[in-house]
Amino acid sequence: MNELFSVKDRVVVITGGTGVLGKGIAAHLAKEGAKVVILGRKEEEGNKIVGEIIANGGDACFLKSDVLDRDSLIANRTAILEKYGTIDALINAAGGNMPGATITPDKTFLDVDIESFQRVVDLNLTGTVLPTQVFGEVIIKNKKGSIINFSSESSLRPLTRVIGYSAAKSAINSFTRSLATEMAIKFGKGIRVNAIAPGFFLTEQNRTLLTNPDGSLTDRAKSIIAHTPFGCFGEPEDLYGTTQYLISDASKFVTGTVAVVDGGFDAFAI
Repeated sequence: MNELFSVKDRVVVITGGTGVLGKGIAAHLAKEGAKVVILGRKEEEGNKIVGEIIANGGDACFLKSDVLDRDSLIANRTAILEKYGTIDALINAAGGNMPGATITPDKTFLDVDIESFQRVVDLNLTGTVLPTQVFGEVIIKNKKGSIINFSSESSLRPLTRVIGYSAAKSAINSFTRSLATEMAIKFGKGIRVNAIAPGFFLTEQNRTLLTNPDGSLTDRAKSIIAHTPFGCFGEPEDLYGTTQYLISDASKFVTGTVAVVDGGFDAFAI
């Protein structure tokens, strides 16, 4: 049996694990034999996801967490090590946006609320750096592991309106490359750091931006589809293969990259 892409028995920590993309990835990795730790703020939702994974024969647990609270993350780390003994991979999938950091059609950049802007940067950037420090300590001790940061299409092409989110996700790309170099030079080639930049996926976060109350597409969504060669939004399962690849030994010489999963949006030109 070819084990090149295997994630069997690897302990994978997923921040933002109760989101649409995070929970789908968690279920897939568990199905592939990984031991999945879902971190998030929604306890009821997290326990529901874990229950479904276990019912399907997988191994998972949920821990309530706050990616901007170091003490919370350290407590999570202690619980993970008590249960599984190690951490093999970290997926930083926590993130989000908020209205104050977005430029609506009737507003300009001068109307951006700086506090909201800072909160978006904190959630997406600091909320990646802190978990990486806390859980990365175990990976460094092992001198082996994979760290995957969630970037965004908006880091590659600064999209209109979402100025705070685009800035934060662009910083994720830089952080990913810097950390990949730092880890390799200081701790050896066994530690890899990469990012995934999803294109447009319908999530609870962007649903009101992309769909009308009746479920039809907004003008913005229609424009996105028109500029996506595949002609559709992505589905959560479209991220599973790339994620598994970056955790598995199949990518053991891959670090400092941003894997784009977008149906061709970034390649489109007219």
